[in-house]
Amino acid sequence: MNALATIIQPVTNLPTLPIADIERAADYARAEKAPSTRSGYRSDFALFRAWCLSRGVDELPASPETVAGYFAAMAEAGLRPSTIGRRCSAIRYAHKLADLEPPTNSEAVKATVRGIRRTVGAAPKRKAPAVAEIARAMAAIAPDGLKGLRDRALLLLGFAGAFRRSELVALDVADLEETDDGYRVTIRRSKTDQEGIGATIAIIRGGTCCPVRAVKKWMEAARISEGPIFRPVAKGGRIRASRLTGRSVCDLVKAYAGKLGLNGADFGAHSLRAGFLTSAARRGASVFKMRDVSRHKSMDVLQSYVRDADLFRDHAGAGLL
Repeated sequence: MNALATIIQPVTNLPTLPIADIERAADYARAEKAPSTRSGYRSDFALFRAWCLSRGVDELPASPETVAGYFAAMAEAGLRPSTIGRRCSAIRYAHKLADLEPPTNSEAVKATVRGIRRTVGAAPKRKAPAVAEIARAMAAIAPDGLKGLRDRALLLLGFAGAFRRSELVALDVADLEETDDGYRVTIRRSKTDQEGIGATIAIIRGGTCCPVRAVKKWMEAARISEGPIFRPVAKGGRIRASRLTGRSVCDLVKAYAGKLGLNGADFGAHSLRAGFLTSAARRGASVFKMRDVSRHKSMDVLQSYVRDADLFRDHAGAGLL
């Protein structure tokens, strides 16, 4: 056997990597996506698998025709393009994890998705903003007791910081630094900061609905000195050690909107963030100062709040009729 053949022949007697090393690498691979994203992908792919099973076709690997047919069926069933787009991501991710070519790369699948968007319309259904007046009214009707103190603190801080729900429930006591002007809040990870670079925003003190005072009152009453700030309150006023979930924030905002006589279905956790930005735009705040709080990556998205607030201001048709 010549030297070249000796070099290129496969080596079969090397020891395998220890299982601990493999599991360590797998842990980091799983950390590529947020837990909520992984959970959503699992749910979406399970729905795709069930549809494939009902039609006797393979889901992994799935053919482009199967995926295109699935998306068409979902559009006929009334799913919004944004939901179909999310399921597309789940199918793509599942195939990548299996080292398979994603069928979503096919032009046939892409054309189907574009056709659905054009036929159904891709405009997202935006939640109603809980503008400053609504946020104050929600806080004002929070009941006495620990739950009421928690809800008031969550509503006011969520509004004042234009927080995403995932950011709000992830806050720990250590993330708050009180100053003469308010709170310096450290946001360790967010939707647009998956690598955990972090950001710090300012929460300014308020008047009758001061978010700083509301948070301090809640933590003092609940005797929270470390760990998660916003926690479930069990029957009998027992404070649990776990965090509130993002779903809980959504339900809470809907419930308080309903108590004000508003349609709770129009509101959600995003209403607090949208409410801050809408209210700030109405008061003439610059998009740059708004971005200091909201931390938007896209100026186009942020600018949309200003356009909505200025829709009737200095209208070109004023006085024409």
